Amino acid sequence: MKESHRKMTDKTNQPLVKEKKSLDRNGFFSDVFDVVRLVPEGRVTTYGAIAAYLGTRLSARMVGWAMNASHAIQPPVPAQRVVNRNGMLSGRMHFETPSEMQELLEKEGVNVKDNMVQDFHRLFWDPTIEMTL
Repeated sequence: MKESHRKMTDKTNQPLVKEKKSLDRNGFFSDVFDVVRLVPEGRVTTYGAIAAYLGTRLSARMVGWAMNASHAIQPPVPAQRVVNRNGMLSGRMHFETPSEMQELLEKEGVNVKDNMVQDFHRLFWDPTIEMTL
């Protein structure tokens, strides 16, 4: 896990994302949810960027599983902000309706056409970079 990752804390000086020694599913999912909650409104990130930030670069698919399990989690997880590496709404079928992911992104000002985030590179939020600023 990146050194900068361990230094990120909240107002009570508690880590925003707990350090994990292994990929236990519940702990990993919880870490994914914590990172996704930090993605700013109107921005998007990718499954792979989250996996890389958590120190498990090859676990993008597991991040997808976490997103699929996130819809009933409290506090809410803005799963619509996580797309594939090309900006495609690959998780759209896991929302209540196939168009809900796009609708939620558009409410945040993200333009989507043919299930692709437009201007993806400008809107991309990379936690590895953004969390170290």
